[in-house]
Amino acid sequence: GNIGAGNAATALATILDEKVDMSVPSVRITGFDEAVENLGGAESLTVAVLVNFGGDANGMIMFLLNVEDAKSIMDILVGEDDGEEGLSEMKISGIKEIGNILASSYVNAISALTGLTIEVSVPYVAIDMVGALMSVPIIEFGAIGDKLMFIEENFEGETNDLKSNMI
Repeated sequence: GNIGAGNAATALATILDEKVDMSVPSVRITGFDEAVENLGGAESLTVAVLVNFGGDANGMIMFLLNVEDAKSIMDILVGEDDGEEGLSEMKISGIKEIGNILASSYVNAISALTGLTIEVSVPYVAIDMVGALMSVPIIEFGAIGDKLMFIEENFEGETNDLKSNMI
């Protein structure tokens, strides 16, 4: 988790063209219900980027952040606050790419540490309530087990702080 978060912080700093520090990520194994609560509850509006991976290891990584943080980071990236209440199509595309880069940072760290060959899919993005977003991994992996790895990280930039989660 720490190596993946470090790679993610470096990628985020490059994207935003500013120094980004990170706290030590909190990594824990939780149940699906506890993860939903840690993300603000089932009805909390959230942006999620899902990346499937396969090869020597199969699974999915979901990058999640609240809508306000997503809007703030995209305002920085685009260089303007467009005043829109939601996220424009261009900003959603940017979030998708950031999620892809961050999720790939984790997969690459896992691959490097284990020697496994792992390939990632194209990213999928959705804005919905946490309960609906979490239904994807629950449906996909609920028959295999009832636990997931929950990684919470805080990135501190020169102008903004960002709390994100990886599942």
